[in-house]
Amino acid sequence: MSYEIINPEDLGAPKGWSNGMLAPRNGRLLFVAGQAPSDATGAVEAADFVTQFSLALARAIRVVEEAGGGVEHIGRLTIFVTDIEAYRSSLRPLGEAYRELMGRHFPAMALVEVSRMVDDNATVEIETTAVIP
Repeated sequence: MSYEIINPEDLGAPKGWSNGMLAPRNGRLLFVAGQAPSDATGAVEAADFVTQFSLALARAIRVVEEAGGGVEHIGRLTIFVTDIEAYRSSLRPLGEAYRELMGRHFPAMALVEVSRMVDDNATVEIETTAVIP
């Protein structure tokens, strides 16, 4: 199973994401709730932004895997952050952390700055949508 990447030329070339991901027929849609960088007890221990990003993304991927999929089945990522400047100042290490977990798979993405997270120490939360074959 693979997505058909939809990137209209008149929108310009995306850098690190795809504008659209068209799922194949007969896939099962999986909506993954926002994942904070917490451990199994719900505690958020990591303080630095990149580590929190990695932990939150790994948790989202774990849900996809439990449903029988892999990172290649993720069609959309929404990343919520409490500090857009922390994101911007960490682009290189964030890219490395992303590629370690997702490889060269770049789904449709959005990044949104929010004022707070439900989990007190969290600065990142990631939700995904996947199509599982």
